[in-house]
Amino acid sequence: MKILVVGSGGREHTLTWKLSQSPLVEKIYCAPGNGGTAKIAENLHISVDDIEALADFAEGESIGLTVVGPEAPLVAGIVDLFEKRRLRIFGPRGKAAQMEGSKSFAKNIMQKYGIPTGYAEIFTDFKEAVNYVNNHEVPLVVKADGLAAGKGVIIAENREEAKEALEDCFVSKRFRSAGKKVIIEEYLEGEEVSLLAFTDGETVLPMVPAQDYKRIYDGDLGPNTGGMGSYSPVPVVTKDIYDMIVNEVLKPVIKGLANEGIEYRGVLYGGIILTKDGLKVLEFNCRFGDPETQAILPRLESDLAEIMLAVADGCLGQHEGLKWSPKSCVAVVLASDGYPGKYEKGFEIKGTEDVGLSEDIVVFHAGTVLDGKKIATAGGRVLSVSALGNDFKDARERAYEAIRKISFEGMYYRKDIALRAVKSQSGVGSGELGVSSLGSF
Repeated sequence: MKILVVGSGGREHTLTWKLSQSPLVEKIYCAPGNGGTAKIAENLHISVDDIEALADFAEGESIGLTVVGPEAPLVAGIVDLFEKRRLRIFGPRGKAAQMEGSKSFAKNIMQKYGIPTGYAEIFTDFKEAVNYVNNHEVPLVVKADGLAAGKGVIIAENREEAKEALEDCFVSKRFRSAGKKVIIEEYLEGEEVSLLAFTDGETVLPMVPAQDYKRIYDGDLGPNTGGMGSYSPVPVVTKDIYDMIVNEVLKPVIKGLANEGIEYRGVLYGGIILTKDGLKVLEFNCRFGDPETQAILPRLESDLAEIMLAVADGCLGQHEGLKWSPKSCVAVVLASDGYPGKYEKGFEIKGTEDVGLSEDIVVFHAGTVLDGKKIATAGGRVLSVSALGNDFKDARERAYEAIRKISFEGMYYRKDIALRAVKSQSGVGSGELGVSSLGSF
């Protein structure tokens, strides 16, 4: 079977890497891919936004399954188009993808079906939103309703910051159409965890939990990014908490969408915060997380292609479940100097060939390009180094040891990824949720 992976980031390289291990897969194409996917697949000069061209290619090459990485083409209806042309594809249809494409849509679904989440108000008028800020305690969270490349969520520590965020949305239109509608949400405190699940609209197969790092600097300081690292599992997520997320969040939202006449197929990503008042949903995404994928999929022992086919064909209930390595995984992102602001591109990346000689260490490419025989930087988040270990201390040491072999001009990375997991592990093994039983929860 031939597979087409849509996207160009670290998530897509990880998906391509995992899919390439399946005996079902004959060849993989990536559109447009990156310097890493070029080594294990054939990159295509097709943009993720050109869904007609992607469908034409899939049809012309008799692609057996298309896997969509980023959210934009999903929200744009790539799955609807492919299904109309009788092409098999993994991902939610456009209406279902609104769980990420519209934060107000997701909030309304959560409120209607009793899914725990923070209190929020939705605004389409600048003055009304400012008035709300003036009459409520801070901090507050201001969110652009639509897709904003991960930059549309602002934690406002004071009223001035909240008003600046509203001006960005309504006045300067920093987020374009994504900021026409704004959600102002209560600020929640606690540990965050990401729990993703495969679903065909009826059966829900949850994955192992992961935790990511959004802030650019050590100690969770500085502006938010797309993610500077992640680890899996998450020691704070006990079996009881895991079951609560599955049974009070993931399964109810899939059932709630079905009640609305919306079948959700693909991956549902739940961004959860564990507060003193219980767990609450921060956000839903309609695709694999990045960099959570780089910490989750190295632990997956099941055949990813087999699972995705079952989801696309609506027969996930017949799948035997998911099998996971008991090892811990730590993924550290290597970024360009200046990210998440302005940064330069085109610097040669050295040392990646010296890493990954062990099957427990993999370098996943994100913002890279193959320049002749050389790999060069082409984005803000350039690489992520994922390492498996017997515990977090072991995995973390392997990841950072590998990073010391890699270099490019302006390379920056956080030094504290998974440090909190090492400190909190205290005798709890990485298989705390069971190695192969997670799929049955």
